[in-house]
Amino acid sequence: MQSVGIYEAKTRFSALIELVEQGEEVRITRHGKEVVRMLPVRRRPVISDEQIARELEQISALQATVQAPAATDSAADLRRTGRSQA
Repeated sequence: MQSVGIYEAKTRFSALIELVEQGEEVRITRHGKEVVRMLPVRRRPVISDEQIARELEQISALQATVQAPAATDSAADLRRTGRSQA
């Protein structure tokens, strides 16, 4: 981690950006108090391959539990089936 004042940061901005690109954290201070923290952008994906696989398995399991209407059912039959007999 490197800490620099605003004036120095202004004059060395490109060099500081290069440090951040290399993974270094840079803090910019004003009168000794931190006002800016520059961090490298995280380049790793937010979701892992394992999480994607797990989500796809859950979607497949849910799809297996959903029963599609038979092709021979008419719209009227489907409406009657969906209504409660209260």
